[in-house]
Amino acid sequence: MTITINGTTGVTFPAGGLGNPASAVVGLTDTQTLTNKTLTTPTLTTPTLTTPTINSASVPTVSGTAPLYMCRAWVNFNGTGTVAIRASGNVSSITDNGTGNYTINFSTAMSDANYGVNTTTGDSGNPGNQGRVSEAQEMATSSVRVKTISTGAVLTDYSFVGVSIFR
Repeated sequence: MTITINGTTGVTFPAGGLGNPASAVVGLTDTQTLTNKTLTTPTLTTPTLTTPTINSASVPTVSGTAPLYMCRAWVNFNGTGTVAIRASGNVSSITDNGTGNYTINFSTAMSDANYGVNTTTGDSGNPGNQGRVSEAQEMATSSVRVKTISTGAVLTDYSFVGVSIFR
């Protein structure tokens, strides 16, 4: 049975095929399209496709058996002066707790606080003043506190701060 997943039209599959639901659910036409439905633990197989798409987002085809763990939240922000988000995903806001000390607030909470935090820093005004250490603290489901530290273990604001969360 061929199943088509299209971000514009929903899920389409032939009616009456082996393994299809009863006709009351599928209908009696040649094909049936399900739109705005939730799939519980879906499995995508792509015998003829290179890259399946879901809601216009590409999911690369991978080889091997290792699962994909995608980024759950990320942010690129200016950490100097008035903190300002340049771009983000699943981040609602940044709280400036003082020099080199920020709280990243998630739009959608994590399932638990057992996630990985990656932080990068840089300073456009002083290329030699790159972040030496950054640390994540107070990891919660709705936020994480990040500190950016320069040489000498001094909390420091940077003009470029990037944070990504993996779970």
